[in-house]
Amino acid sequence: MTRRGLLASLLSLGTPLLGGKPADAASTAADPRWQLSDAAWKARLSPAAYAVLRQEGTERPFSSPLNGEKRAGTFHCAGCDLPLFSSEAKYDSGTGWPSFWQPLAGAIGTKLDFKLIVPRTEYHCRRCGGHQGHVFNDGPRPTGKRYCNNGVALSFKPS
Repeated sequence: MTRRGLLASLLSLGTPLLGGKPADAASTAADPRWQLSDAAWKARLSPAAYAVLRQEGTERPFSSPLNGEKRAGTFHCAGCDLPLFSSEAKYDSGTGWPSFWQPLAGAIGTKLDFKLIVPRTEYHCRRCGGHQGHVFNDGPRPTGKRYCNNGVALSFKPS
């Protein structure tokens, strides 16, 4: 297959590529109570959180105070407050984003992301569909996973 053929086939699937329009994350919410309008999300979230959670953006590395958060507690979705990660699964990946080796059971959903042409696994909050980040296979034991999260998509609740 030629490069042009590959790109054409990806575009025909509606895959956003390099600045393409992202999927409406609100339509992927598992809980109908969280299928909010775009205007409702804009009113609920800061502009930075809206860009990440609803438009699948990425914050600058090393910009989140949660990257250095070391207290015991739980990291929640900034969109709907669903608990996503325990502080026990957090580690310093050196990437500049809060990283975890495992989410809480039933907290996230995943999908394949082709925005950078190379497929990556993107994950979202299971309840509201808010974009959190990407998962990679270069994390620590016991899972070997790195859930690389945008700090602006999270809130922290100490134990």
